[in-house]
Amino acid sequence: MDLLLILTYTGMCIAIFKIFNIPLTKWTVPTAVLGGVIIIGALIILMNYNHPYTANARQVYTSVPIMPLVRGKVIDVPVEPNRLIKAGDVLFKLDPEPFEAIVRQRQAELAAAQQQVPQLYAQLASAKATTASAKAVRDRTQQAYQRYADGRKKGGKNSPFSELEVENRQQAYLAAEAQLQVADANEMRAQLAYESTFDGVNTSVASLQSQLDKALFDLEQTVIHAPTDGYVTQVGLRKGMVAVPMPLRPVMTFIPKEEAMFVGAFWENSIKRLKSGDQAEFIVSAQPGIVFKGTVRQVMPTIAEGEFQANGNLRGAETFFKHSRALVIIDPEERFDEFHFPMGISGHVAIYTDHFHHVSVIRKVLLRMQGWVNYIFPFH
Repeated sequence: MDLLLILTYTGMCIAIFKIFNIPLTKWTVPTAVLGGVIIIGALIILMNYNHPYTANARQVYTSVPIMPLVRGKVIDVPVEPNRLIKAGDVLFKLDPEPFEAIVRQRQAELAAAQQQVPQLYAQLASAKATTASAKAVRDRTQQAYQRYADGRKKGGKNSPFSELEVENRQQAYLAAEAQLQVADANEMRAQLAYESTFDGVNTSVASLQSQLDKALFDLEQTVIHAPTDGYVTQVGLRKGMVAVPMPLRPVMTFIPKEEAMFVGAFWENSIKRLKSGDQAEFIVSAQPGIVFKGTVRQVMPTIAEGEFQANGNLRGAETFFKHSRALVIIDPEERFDEFHFPMGISGHVAIYTDHFHHVSVIRKVLLRMQGWVNYIFPFH
């Protein structure tokens, strides 16, 4: 851009010298050179500070790594590469047979557990009946023991009940009391088993239901769908391959369909002049001679070269004091999408602030000249 400005001034000087027949003397040539240094220097300073330009610009986009949530053999890849697809369209399928077998197993286990709930109720009812029977036996043996003991106490040596008979009745009572305690314990165990619930459902049934839900979820994951509208590119997945849910090994790359976004890397000396809403223009090498308009969305609040993360390694000076630029996000006009450029193309960007607005005209002219030069070969 600066070279174009110098060449333009040089061309104007040559034309003036030729048209007006100005002689090349020790006064005219230095005057033209000095005038060029002053004029071009002032323009460059004003433009670079108030209307910055960068040749380091590129359209950026987000890619989504696609990986299955379950391990399986690929049986079908119906998606067509580099063709726009809708959200929910099938990308590829895994063999569902192992997961269907697990679902059937969990369904059988759940059915068996559900059948056990009435059995637990029946066991509780049986335990209650056993407890009632044991209590009746205990009460009967207690009364018999008490009658024998009272008769022995009142009759003394003349009592019809011997000491051995009283002791036998006492042992029968104690045995009945022990049986009642066992029955009570069995009833409590049966009641706890029957009343063991989670959200009103038997715990065994709830546990198996959750396992069935997990098996059904895994079965659904054997068919991988497009997360949004977009397309996949460079598809290398084929039938017979084994897809593994590993974050570092995606099997497919999905490109969501989103609004185009340009990012330019600008010198840091002019970023304080930039703000959201400033007008911008950019050119791309793929379409020489055409200037696209845009709007500054945001000046990125961070610069990557100053990043620091806590780890066990010491950071040297070269990490922080590398040459860096500030990134500016630019939203291009809608007309840009009509050209269907490959995503990720590079370009040149100029931003026009409200300061020294009249100088921006020169920047616009130079940007268009740069776009015309792209007909010959792209400058970067």
